[in-house]
Amino acid sequence: MASSKGDSEDPSKYREKKDNSDDSDDDLASSIAGALADEPLSSTAAKLAALARGDADVEDDDGAVEKIRKYLAEKLSLFVPDSVDTPPKPKILDELTVDGIVKYIKDGKAKNIITLTGAGISTSAGIPDFRSPTTGLYANLQKFDLPYPQAIFELDFFKRNPEPFYTLARSLFPGAFKPTYSHYFIKMLQKKNLLLRHYTQNIDTLERVAGMEDDIIVEAHGTFHTAHCLNCDKLYTLEWLEEKLKLDDVPACNECIGIVKPDIVFFGESLPEKFHTCAQVDFKKCDLLIIMGTSLEVQPFASLIDRVTDKCPRILINREKAGNSERLVWLLGMQSGLHFDSEDNYRDVFWAGDCDDGCLLLADKLGWGDELRKTVKEEHERIQKDIERKKQEENLKKRKGRTSKNEKESEGGSSKM
Repeated sequence: MASSKGDSEDPSKYREKKDNSDDSDDDLASSIAGALADEPLSSTAAKLAALARGDADVEDDDGAVEKIRKYLAEKLSLFVPDSVDTPPKPKILDELTVDGIVKYIKDGKAKNIITLTGAGISTSAGIPDFRSPTTGLYANLQKFDLPYPQAIFELDFFKRNPEPFYTLARSLFPGAFKPTYSHYFIKMLQKKNLLLRHYTQNIDTLERVAGMEDDIIVEAHGTFHTAHCLNCDKLYTLEWLEEKLKLDDVPACNECIGIVKPDIVFFGESLPEKFHTCAQVDFKKCDLLIIMGTSLEVQPFASLIDRVTDKCPRILINREKAGNSERLVWLLGMQSGLHFDSEDNYRDVFWAGDCDDGCLLLADKLGWGDELRKTVKEEHERIQKDIERKKQEENLKKRKGRTSKNEKESEGGSSKM
């Protein structure tokens, strides 16, 4: 029976390699111990922390911090030996600005764009984000008497007390809001066959309202679009859920009377399978990553920015910088996050402002501005007509219901006479 290369290796050679590796580890550990012997450990720790913060006036004359860095990096298989020259960074963009991104698109280099979005693209529609200090969702949940704000999105709490979530859901439910310029800009990328996939943290379904196709959308944190019974797993539609919410009821399953929950990812639940399957394939193909309206704090969504190749330019459109590369991670030899402020930055662009303004700026510079404004105007008018029509239908139903109730009461009174 033939053996593999690993099986055929002489055990004595393996032990020799291991012994050499152990000797190397011992030498490095000894040098670290020697470096630390001359000064208190607290002093070295303080230096390492200061370097991680990026303090410019910190010196490492004795090399203690550098030795620790190398030791940790080697043990984590992250260290690139000094003898290996770092290859020069490729020139991806002519300039690290919006104009650089625009030229990149105009030159036909962006054919598989991926968009990553958070609550910031929906705030102009009237939907609050989660973390703003005064206007955010978490800052306005006191009326629900929760043990802590995040409890409203915890499965165990929901099973015990679903009323707070459904009270909130009625105010956020799809149908009352119109997609923003940001949504229609992304839709325009799809229309022009430039969009590979749209990943969103949002649960408001405004991408669907804007007309984006289902296979293009990855709703990483779930959606109101469908719902399931927590007991028997029966599937329910958005329309069914909407009718139940209008009755001010906690939606109960038609089959087993279990609680029905929208397919929104609560804390502790797994992300949709579509998120994982698409992410494994998409980011290898991505040639432009557009990130909008997200703090990039929630994992694993935030880690998606690191899954594109090192030749893929990235632009963040947001009110403030997010996803910045951590200096401590850099000290360990890792490359992660967005490198707006790094001297080595060659592909990351930050535009500060509201997402709608950023999308309009991009559209104008690409020559799509008039088309985008016309689309938004026409679509908003269409959606508003649909909203008014539904209101009229609901009012008509209510009037018919009251009339029918009065007629029955009148008939009951007549029969008693």
